[in-house]
Amino acid sequence: MQTTTWIIDDDMVSQFATRYCLEQYGGNLAIETFSNAEEGLAAANTLIKNNQALPKLIFLDLVMDDMDGWQFIDQLKKVAKQSAFPKIYVLSAFVNAKDRATAKKHKQVSGYFDKPLTGISLSRIFGAKTKI
Repeated sequence: MQTTTWIIDDDMVSQFATRYCLEQYGGNLAIETFSNAEEGLAAANTLIKNNQALPKLIFLDLVMDDMDGWQFIDQLKKVAKQSAFPKIYVLSAFVNAKDRATAKKHKQVSGYFDKPLTGISLSRIFGAKTKI
């Protein structure tokens, strides 16, 4: 069975790089990309409305226009209610100690990685051989 994986990032190059890295790493992933947080949230709302599962993994950019990554997480928490919450991995192009600290404390964030995503980062995510 495929693991549904979303990439939410307003930078097309970063979207491509993240997708490419995931595809090269292997695994049975069904990857969807969204150009902003609003699109991702709309897709999540549709899934919930249709009693479908949210993705298992989300790779989320923090710095986006209109709705940033933190706002996306907050809104997803509000609508997810009974749904299994995805593992969210924050991707950032900026070295921001405040965001790293917030991510470490944030209950919904499973990890924080610098862009571009690398095979080493994915080994940290998938290497434990835990079910995702």
